Amino acid sequence: MSEPTLAEVTDLLRSVSDRLDVIERRLTDLEARTEIPEDVVLAISAAVAAYLGHRAKVRAIHFSRPGSWAEQGRQAVQSRAVSPIR
Repeated sequence: MSEPTLAEVTDLLRSVSDRLDVIERRLTDLEARTEIPEDVVLAISAAVAAYLGHRAKVRAIHFSRPGSWAEQGRQAVQSRAVSPIR
């Protein structure tokens, strides 16, 4: 096996650097999308307070990403939500 030339190493380094730039851009975009605006948090807090009948502290909010039908079924069964009485 021969040693790589300086030009090959330079090209490989440039390729890795370009891929890293793409990953960093995607991460920045993802972080920007997952930030929940303050007005949405206030609306969720108001809805929780109205439902419970008193002020409650919202400790965590997370996005529910739709998955396969099996994941959605497990999520519905394993959630702690109280289903409405009909």
